[in-house]
Amino acid sequence: MAGKAAFIGLGVMGFPMAGHLVAKGFEVTVFNRTAPKAAAWTSTYKGRSAPTPREAAAGAETVCLCVGNDDDLRSVAYGDHGVIAGMKPGAVLVDHTTASATVARELHDAAKAKSIGFLDAPVSGGQAGAEKGTLTIMVGGEAGPFERARPAMEAYGRPVFLGPPGSGQLAKMMNQICIAGIVQGLAEALNFGVRAGLDVDKVVGVISKGAAQSWQMENRAQTMLEGRYDFGFAVNWMRKDLGICLEEADRNGARLPLTALVDQFYKAVQAKGGQRQDTSSLMRLLAED
Repeated sequence: MAGKAAFIGLGVMGFPMAGHLVAKGFEVTVFNRTAPKAAAWTSTYKGRSAPTPREAAAGAETVCLCVGNDDDLRSVAYGDHGVIAGMKPGAVLVDHTTASATVARELHDAAKAKSIGFLDAPVSGGQAGAEKGTLTIMVGGEAGPFERARPAMEAYGRPVFLGPPGSGQLAKMMNQICIAGIVQGLAEALNFGVRAGLDVDKVVGVISKGAAQSWQMENRAQTMLEGRYDFGFAVNWMRKDLGICLEEADRNGARLPLTALVDQFYKAVQAKGGQRQDTSSLMRLLAED
């Protein structure tokens, strides 16, 4: 047995990530706020569920969180039923939520006061990456806890240590800033090609081998041309992430004019009922003109 681990939050990312821990030999206990999801997980994988985050974390060397936002993090980390109350000294709390650098530093300090390690470790790669175990994991914190938690993180991805507490979240913000601009650029190019009467599939086949190549082009160009958006990373979550980026930019003085503009485009997609559609649905705003 590789050791004891807990996983808190069994959404589209957390569900398979926790499963990979089992596959790598960890003894895993899970918690989810909606009990049926935890029951579904235990019927799929060899593990058990607990009624509270604290009970799930008890005895675990590594406790992983993957929830929605800063408030969700605080709700499962703090208090009598939170994971920090249940963790043993020397254990490591690994937060895979995309959240603010502020809450990452806050949780680091709260964990350290209890002799617990903390890593802010947001991921990139989406649901497909979580299911395949190929996520990129951007990690902030301290080197000792990183090395102790590395085997667990390697069960579902490639962890890269980037610096002090908050560094992982700041790196994820850079990731989301890049994605926002790339998806908008791709949407504009595809719409331009369609309106120009080009064989856009053929053009994409050419330019995807050159300097315009991107993950978004490789994985989303075809579905964007077909108007299919009922999958992938939801617009609601992207707007949450871009809001975090814009708030952090207000603090550090960075200028994010393109990010702010694309955030408003996503707001327009939401107004058209696209809250749960993939981020590539920016194409809708151009195609429907």
